[in-house]
Amino acid sequence: GEKLGEGLGENRSRIVALMKRKPGVSIPRLAESLGISTTAVEKNIKYLKAKGLVGRSGPAKGGHWVVSN
Repeated sequence: GEKLGEGLGENRSRIVALMKRKPGVSIPRLAESLGISTTAVEKNIKYLKAKGLVGRSGPAKGGHWVVSN
């Protein structure tokens, strides 16, 4: 089967990797780590959510990312 992250592009793959390592990571922190805007991070997360690769668990503040395998 296809591995998570294959065919996603560099930024999306890096977002998934960061979410796996730090499930509580914020969008501003992801943007800072990747050197892209928060808007770009949000667009990439929207794509990843639509594909069922990532999701959010818990409250908006204090929640965490859930990454599918």
